[in-house]
Amino acid sequence: MAAEQITPGLYLVGTPIGNLEDITLRALRVLKEASLIACEDTRQTQKLLNHYGITTRTTSYHEHNEMTRAPELVLELEQGARIALVTDAGTPGISDPGFRLVSLAIRHHVPVVPIPGAAAFLAALVASGLPTDSFRFSGFLPAKRGQRRQVLEGVKLSPRT
Repeated sequence: MAAEQITPGLYLVGTPIGNLEDITLRALRVLKEASLIACEDTRQTQKLLNHYGITTRTTSYHEHNEMTRAPELVLELEQGARIALVTDAGTPGISDPGFRLVSLAIRHHVPVVPIPGAAAFLAALVASGLPTDSFRFSGFLPAKRGQRRQVLEGVKLSPRT
């Protein structure tokens, strides 16, 4: 039995972190059936799309344009668009753009559908040999040395991996 076409809404699509084969069949289907793919970097996403023969139209959505692009995308979503949001690698909204668009979509009662995929911190954690029963994820460390040192000092006191 063939799956039905995806319904209107915002799809948060996890993409491969390094190997283009690390993508789910569901993610590929959503990228093919979406009316638009919003990308952190259209050039990076195009490599993935070309690899799988996906011809869906793309638009940029990154930290420098998300304040203006998020409302534009929500207007399209309210008109019945099926938009897939992707980042260069991993899950949108985890240390990558996406939070503003997701929040705005929710406020406008637009369905938001996560499409799981690769997550760099989880892959690193399970391969580390460290305890995985309790861990902390804090995103990227600050660029400034003093701030980075302060964060790491606080982490050192935590009993979690």
